[in-house]
Amino acid sequence: MNDDMNIDFGKMQGLVPAIVQDSANGEILMLGFMNREAYEKTLAIGYVTFYSRTRNELWTKGETSGNRLKVMSAATDCDRDSLLIQVQVEGAGMVCHEGTRTCFTKAIAAAPTAELENTR
Repeated sequence: MNDDMNIDFGKMQGLVPAIVQDSANGEILMLGFMNREAYEKTLAIGYVTFYSRTRNELWTKGETSGNRLKVMSAATDCDRDSLLIQVQVEGAGMVCHEGTRTCFTKAIAAAPTAELENTR
C-alpha cells in the first residue's frame, strides 16, 4: 500500500469503507471500515486491520480465527474516500464470521433491467 495517498477520512466521521478482494480470483470477500489508525496499522503490519464501529476498537482480521488477510495491493477510488484492498487469505480461508469464504452470501431478488423498464 502506498501511504502517501491522502485518504479522506473526513467524509464519514473519520471512517472509510474498505472493500476486501481476493487477489487471485477477484472475489469480493468482505467490507469493513478503517479509521486513520487502522489504515496506518494495516500499512505497518501488512495485514488488514479494521475499526469496529460496535466495539469502538481496532481489530486485525484473523487474530482469533487464523483467517488473516495479507495485503497484496491496495487502491483508493477517485474521491480518495474508499479503499479496495486485494489480499491473500491465510488459514482455512473462511473470511466471514459465519464460516463462509465471503460475507456476501445473502442473495437479494432483483428484477432484470427489461422488467424495470416496463414498469416506468
